[in-house]
Amino acid sequence: MDDGLLESAAAARRQIRQGTLTGPTTGLAPGYIQGNVVILPRAWAGEFEAFCRANAKACPVLAVSEPGEPSLPTLGDIDIRHDLPRYRVHRHGVVDADPTDVADLWRDDLVTFVLGCSFTFEHPLIEAGIPLRHIAQGLNVSMYKTSLKTVPVGRWHGPMVVSMRPLTPADADRAATISGRFPDMHGAPVHRGDPASIGIRDIAAPDYGDPVAIEPGEIPVFWACGVTPQAAIEVVRPEFCITHAPGCMLITDLKHGRA
Repeated sequence: MDDGLLESAAAARRQIRQGTLTGPTTGLAPGYIQGNVVILPRAWAGEFEAFCRANAKACPVLAVSEPGEPSLPTLGDIDIRHDLPRYRVHRHGVVDADPTDVADLWRDDLVTFVLGCSFTFEHPLIEAGIPLRHIAQGLNVSMYKTSLKTVPVGRWHGPMVVSMRPLTPADADRAATISGRFPDMHGAPVHRGDPASIGIRDIAAPDYGDPVAIEPGEIPVFWACGVTPQAAIEVVRPEFCITHAPGCMLITDLKHGRA
């Protein structure tokens, strides 16, 4: 089966658990909700949840686990220790490893947060005839740190991260309307046009993901991104945490409504 044409969440997670799918999940399991993941020690979890609630555009909370519990029953048949294509392990704010399984790192005090992801509304955009170049070219979406600031809560603060999709102005208008119907998946864009006005110096050099070309007649369109917590982790430096590797999302068993 072509990884880019997996039809269901279960099929995608089966390949992930088998270790045969280890890359970005954009375009996979159309119609199913995907999520960003942050796993933190319990001592950091309360403030982090409050940070997410205060910054719901970038960090819309879909589910929170009990401490030490790897399952997320509200999202389906999930074992968070095995069900991401690739993880990112952070120690004191520095990336330590990008494993494909974290069972050997699991602890009884770890709390999992699943946050909404813009990959969820990409299929409705494509169904509406809006082309997405990163999917067509088999690339990860481009993601950038910006000069837009998050609302600080306790120890948590940092820049907003955005994802970028190049679109014609007409398609950008339609994409804003469609994505706006998915507020738990970042909703409508936060910016379009000049990258420098939100602190992006070089659009060809994303901080995360792959560079995606902007063709003549197109403008860059930017959505709030669930990698925002990873930028905060770099600033706040918790002693230990695990996230998804950028673009490598949790594919849940939940279906989203059609836009």
